[in-house]
Parts: sequence; C-alpha cells; structure tokens
Amino acid sequence: MVTERDIQQFMLEKAYKPLTLSELMESFAIEEEEKETFVQLVEELEAEGKIVKTRSERYGVPERMNLLRGTMQGNPKGFGFVIPDDPHLPDLYVHISDMNGAMDQDIVLARIHKKRLDQRHQEGEVVRILKRGRTSIVGTFVSFSEYFGVVIPDDRRITTDIFVPPEARKGATDGQKVVVKIIHYPSGIHSAEGEITEVLGHGDDPGVDIISIIRKHGLPESFLEEVIAEAEAIPENVQPSDLKGRRDLRQRKMVTIDGADAKDLDDAVSIEQLENGNIRLGVHIADVSYYVKEGSALDRSAFERGCSVYLVDRVIPMLPKRLSNGICSLNPKVDRLALSCDMEIDQDGKVVDYDIYPSVICTNERMTYDEIKKIVVDGDQELIQKYADLVDDFRLMADLARLLRKKRLQRGAIDFDFAEAKVIVDEQGKPIEVKARQRSIAEQLIEEFMLAANETVAEHFFRLEVPFIYRIHESPDVEKLRAFFEFVTSFGYSIKGRPERIKPRVLQDLLEQVKGKPEETVISTIMLRSMKQAKYAAESLGHFGLAATYYTHFTSPIRRYPDLVIHRIIHEVLQHGSLSVKRIDQLADFLPEAAKQSSIRERVAIDAERETNELKKAEFMLDKIGEEYEGIISGVTSFGIFVQLDQTIEGMIHVSYLTDDYYHYDDQSYSLIGERTGKIYRIGDPVRIRVSKVDLDERRIDFELVEHLIEQKTPVKEKPNKKKKEKRKKETENKKGRRRRKKNARKRAVKKSS
Repeated sequence: MVTERDIQQFMLEKAYKPLTLSELMESFAIEEEEKETFVQLVEELEAEGKIVKTRSERYGVPERMNLLRGTMQGNPKGFGFVIPDDPHLPDLYVHISDMNGAMDQDIVLARIHKKRLDQRHQEGEVVRILKRGRTSIVGTFVSFSEYFGVVIPDDRRITTDIFVPPEARKGATDGQKVVVKIIHYPSGIHSAEGEITEVLGHGDDPGVDIISIIRKHGLPESFLEEVIAEAEAIPENVQPSDLKGRRDLRQRKMVTIDGADAKDLDDAVSIEQLENGNIRLGVHIADVSYYVKEGSALDRSAFERGCSVYLVDRVIPMLPKRLSNGICSLNPKVDRLALSCDMEIDQDGKVVDYDIYPSVICTNERMTYDEIKKIVVDGDQELIQKYADLVDDFRLMADLARLLRKKRLQRGAIDFDFAEAKVIVDEQGKPIEVKARQRSIAEQLIEEFMLAANETVAEHFFRLEVPFIYRIHESPDVEKLRAFFEFVTSFGYSIKGRPERIKPRVLQDLLEQVKGKPEETVISTIMLRSMKQAKYAAESLGHFGLAATYYTHFTSPIRRYPDLVIHRIIHEVLQHGSLSVKRIDQLADFLPEAAKQSSIRERVAIDAERETNELKKAEFMLDKIGEEYEGIISGVTSFGIFVQLDQTIEGMIHVSYLTDDYYHYDDQSYSLIGERTGKIYRIGDPVRIRVSKVDLDERRIDFELVEHLIEQKTPVKEKPNKKKKEKRKKETENKKGRRRRKKNARKRAVKKSS
C-alpha cells in the first residue's frame, strides 16, 4: 500500500517532474480497487500543503516549487517568520503587507522571494493558509456600546482585535477576561469576528490570572469521559497476573528521591557494591506502558498533551491522577511494575555491563532532595538515625554521582550553572516568597543516574537498529557561534578551532576558565543564547550539550509522551527479540510525528510555566515599589538594561532612565556605551536599582538605576566596520555643515543690523 512517505520521497527525486493524478497512479501501479484510497491520500496531502497542485493540475513538493511549508510565528509589530517544517531550512521573514491574513501559529504555505533579508533570513509572502493555529483567544473584553465590543488579545503576537456582536457577548462586561471563539478570521479590510465562549472574571479576581494563561496556551485541565473511564477500569494495586515475565526485585533496597511536593514519582534508584570493586546502579522506571495501551483513549489523550505542565500553583498532568499519582507512581512500600536498567560501573565511571528488563519493585522510602542533602552533606544525626539502614547507600550514591559527573565533564559536557526560581504561593494564589532553587548533591545525584540510564538505553536500541525516539541537541548555529567567539575576545579569551567544527569540550573549558570571575555570568549567558534548543527526533543525531553520541528520554513516562512510546518498543523487543517488517514500517511513519508533536507541546509547556512564573514574580514586587536592591545586569539591548536580583526576579531599566549621557548599543560586546563619558553597561555588571513600576498585564517590572557598582572599564573597542565609518564621517560632515550655517547666519544678522 502506498504511504504518504512514499509519495513525498518519489516527488523529491531529482528526476521527478510534476505529474497529473493519473500519471501518478500509473507510476505507482495503482490497482483499480486501490484508486479511491490513493486519490484520497493525494487530496489530503495537497490540502495539508505537503504536496502542491499547479494550475495545470500537476503535483509536486513545495521544496521544488520555490515554496515553503511551515508555522507562522507572529510579532507584536505585525510581521512574522515562517518556521519551516524542515528543521535544516532557515526561517522566512514575512513583511506585514505580505501576511495576507495569517496569524501566529497558523500552518502556511509561503513563496520565497529572491531578495535575501540578511545572511540568515530570506523574505517571502504567505500564499495559502493551510490550517489555523488558534480557534480561541484569551483577552480582555472592551465594551464600546450596547451594540458591540471587542476582545483585545492577551498574547501580543495576535495583532488584531476580535469584534464581538451583541448576541455573542455571553454577558461579558467591560474589563473582564474572556475566551473568544473565532468565527471569521481577518481578511482584507475585514477584522476578525468571534463569540465569547467563557467569561473568566475580572483580571484582579483570585485565580483568574493563572486560568487566563492556561486558556491562552490551550492547556486541557480536564480529561474526556472515555479517558477517565479507562483510567477507572485499571486496578489500584498490582495483580498476580501482572507479574508474568518480570523479575522480582521487591527484596532489593531502593528509594525514590524527589522534591518535597512531588506526587508523580516515576523513578527509583538502587545501588550495590560488587565484589570486583565495581558498582551496580539500578534505575527503575514506572512501567506506564503496561497500563496505557497503544491506540487507547488514554494513549490518544497523552499524545495530544505531550507532557505534564508544572505551573506555580498546580500541575496539569499528562495522565489522569489515578495513574500519575496512583498505580503508576512508585509510592513507598507498595508493589509497582517497572522497567529496570541495571548498570555495572567501574572505578573510572564507565558502564562496563548493563541489563534492561521488566520488573516488579517495592520502594523502601520516599526521600526528598533536602533529606538526602542533610544526610550526605550536613550530617544530620536525627535523619541518619531514622534512615540508618540506607545511609551507606546514600553515601555510595553521592560518591558515584560525583564520579559520573567528573567523567561527563571530562568528555566535554557543557555545565551551565544558572539559578532557577521557585515561587511560593498561598491558597489564594498570591505569591508570598520567591527564591532561587539550589542544586545540591541530591539533585545532581538523580540527574547523573538518569543521564546514565538514558544514554545506556539509547545506545542499546540504536545498535539494535529498531525505530526509536531520541532526545537530540544539534550543534550551535555557526553565525551565532562566530559572533560569540568575537565577543569573548573583548575579555581576553580565545577559543581554539573553527565555529563550524566546534566541540562541546572547548566551550566547557571556557566555562571552567571564567568560573568565579566577574565575567562568568555574561559569557555563560551569551554562550547559552548561541545554542539550539533540544528536541525529540526519530533519528539519533547526538546531544551536543551533553557531549553524548546517543541519548533518549527513558526515565519519565508518567509526564513525557516520548518515554511512554519507547517503553512500548522496549517491551516488544524484549518479548519478541526483534520487530516485524510491518511493525517497523508502522513505527517509521508514526515516530517522526510523535517526536514533532512532543517537541511542540514541550515548548507550549515551557512557555506557560515561564509566563506563570513571570506573572507571580511581578505580583510579588507590587508592594516593593520604591525599595532598593543589588542585582546583576542580565541583558542589554538598544532600548535598555535587564537586571536580575538574587532571587531570580528580573526587571528593566529603560535607556531613557539613563539621563547622565546619550548611550549607544554595541551589538558585538552586548553593551551600552556612553557617548560623552565612555561609561559602559554590559551583562554581568553589578548594579544597585530601585523598583519604579510593576505592570501585571505585561508581566513587566521596571527599575531605575541608583548606582553602577563597578569601577568603569575602558570602553569596548568596536571592530572596524565600513558602514559605521561612513556613518560617522557623514555625521561629522553634517555637524561641520550645521556649524558653518550657524556662523554664516550670525554674520548675515550682524550685517543686517549694522
């Protein structure tokens, strides 16, 4: 049977020339009984923009027709970028006049102009909107009269207001937060029109702020009835029939180690000193795939959600709580089904042997990061006595974690040490504390053990050549890296090698050189910005940041869909020894789609989590206006300076607040330089600020500068630039011309008066 992939690959061949539908059927030797199915497949592909039909009714792929298929990323100023489906292609800039009704998140087909906007981006225009990305929008209802009103979107990337006729208001009053369903999308001179489907309440009502963000990102708070029904049908406890084909590890000592507020415990660890001097590390992961069957309502729901979302005041789980907090959670002293990965690790931190198998476990204790730290680092006698039979294991775990971390850094893994924020809210959702989350040996312990298991599983199944989902992190963008290389020279550092052949070890060496120095923050920040985002893929492309050749996500199937999928594949391979050709073909079609969907949902979750954090940080600072703090410059732009305080709260000092001079932005050194004084503000500089304003709608905190706390450095010497030289020359000539005109005017005035 002909598949979507068959048609696309056929059309991508160099010898291919656009064919009619009948010619395509002839090329694929379609039988009479298959014609209807084939025609339907071609029409679906054409409707999705994956293939294109020309005016002469011939079919081809967009790539061969100067067209690009991708997702529109809107900008508050009205223009946008098409992010191509093919990750190897650059983004396409679309001018506001060429958007042609496209909105943020729409799937579009765009024509590429010959003109190149800059070295990285081409310019183009939207020729077809394939699928609307948003059907509903969250915003503020503004009533202009009893006859009509508009909804102003909260998301500034939606640049059009939504007209709401009187019959579609659903009782909304002026200033309320609402959800509006789009009935008519913007077209030509006509604006978007919609009907209000939900009134959330006034913006200052308790809980409305978080609900608005949840609705804005389309996060599903509840599960469909069929999903709940499937979850309810699963027994609360492990049944004797569930143990078939599993190793019984219920007598092995093991614990879970998580944050104090975690309820979905999906990983447990065990450790044992072997007679040969090596260590056997066991990583035991909740066997969610045993309960969530492929194609079930639970599975379809998990695919759509992609992952659990952890907001400041709640968790939106990927699976119903009966599973995520119940039968699939590795709660202490109860039997649970697991997939185990035992690794024998030698004294150099190398995995010399391993075993992956289904198991049944019973964890001894539910430990927290804080408790492990108090036992291993602080020597808390009360806790040591309480967990006396496990203390030696904890100490051995800590030693092994240090060894694994040392080995990982030696091979070149990049270790960024940025503080993460934890916002504490009360029952009403009001922030009462914001603090930096500290990474102790306890967090590092679990991190290193999970990394080891993920790498071991990834390499094993890569070697077996079975379809799989990998976690990949591609090499940095060459142009961004080249700019970073130039940037660090202003601090007296040099990086060996060429940007296009960079090794992570080189970048980690630089981080070690700047550790503890004033420029550490600025160099770490700019290095991170030069990196690409990690994502999921159906091919193993390695993980640059971890300096890992093979890497996957195996350890969190409760909260990540890719982990759940690969657990199924692991079970199949362990049970049958291999996969059938039919199954391999099926997975080859499905896994790229699952990887893409999971990557998209991960970004949505990150954006929602970040937005709720920023909102609550801003709310926390509402009663701090006028107070002074010390902070570090965390970002510099042409319009101002971003400053981060100790508890990770960030605010901006607008350039207009820097009244002692006129400041120019230098994009090579990421700094503002005073025209007259030569004073420099750049990332990493300590400053003292005063909180001047808080805007909850914009999630923005404004600071004003009290004092620059460092001795001024010599102004950054700008790299010679022909355009800049010409600009300076022209400015000088203009100044001379103005002086000459003023002088002549004075002479004429004197002459006239005399």
